Amino acid sequence: MPLTTDKQILATSEALVTDLRAAFHTPETDRPAHARGHLLRGTFTPTPLAATLSTAPHFNNPTTPLLARFSSSTGLPQIPDTDPSANPRGLAIRFLLSADGHSHTDIITHSSPLFPARTGEAFLSLVHALASGDPATIAAFMAANPAAAAFRARPNPSPASFASQPYFGIHAFFLRAPDGARTPVRYRLAPAEPTHVLSDAELAGKSPSYLFDELRTHGRMSFALQAQVGAPEDPTDDSTQQWPEEREVVELGRVEFDEVLGEEEDGEVAKRVIFDPVPRVEGVEASADPLIEVRAAVYLISGRIRREAEGGGCPVMKN
Repeated sequence: MPLTTDKQILATSEALVTDLRAAFHTPETDRPAHARGHLLRGTFTPTPLAATLSTAPHFNNPTTPLLARFSSSTGLPQIPDTDPSANPRGLAIRFLLSADGHSHTDIITHSSPLFPARTGEAFLSLVHALASGDPATIAAFMAANPAAAAFRARPNPSPASFASQPYFGIHAFFLRAPDGARTPVRYRLAPAEPTHVLSDAELAGKSPSYLFDELRTHGRMSFALQAQVGAPEDPTDDSTQQWPEEREVVELGRVEFDEVLGEEEDGEVAKRVIFDPVPRVEGVEASADPLIEVRAAVYLISGRIRREAEGGGCPVMKN
């Protein structure tokens, strides 16, 4: 996973890592965003349709092993599951394309279909406004930035389980078909279980670790990997703009998790694995969305900090 050589992207990404860590007093051994999480293993089985839309290995192989991570928002590694700030929740999936895990492609999603900023610079400004703690400063920023205001105002209820929560990819990508055709898509993960969010009263009766406790005892979890197909007029370079819900949604395959890593193994691997928003695989292409490269740089910079703080790289996950 190469680090960008674009000086502006690099400067913005470094500032985001620094400022997010400062905002949450995040230890260097933890992620500055979605610090609390846990890893799982599973399998991806594509639908026949997937191979007609993309030449990517995971859409053409019979099955592909997965490494995935459920997480809670903020850079607080011990944020209670009952804290509203822990929403939206995240789900990052790594398709392991080689036995040693060095060849892979990732999909990163969270439980809100919205994102509050179109560029890295805009997101950095949002972090600064919120970190000020000044209501007037925050109100002025929200008034000048409708996307941030919409994200902040959208209800974000807590799920009853990570397995009963839908997840959304905020970026657009292009699937490249065998005949060269390019299809603009945004990923979604639809749970096999009925969506279930908690009322305030239900949440008040839960333990501070109810989600991660339930994750360890839940058993097999299943999601449909879907793609919302964009129309020619739908923007592919703006994560703050949702596509109309009437757009076609197709199923690319089935994601199944059947193993939650033990605490010791999770501690060894999760601190070091760096999920990558850039596809870096034949058959899937990044759009011109400026946030994709910024997020990739943020994750890589913070990942290198984690590895150094932990005393070296991970022997099974080098990227």
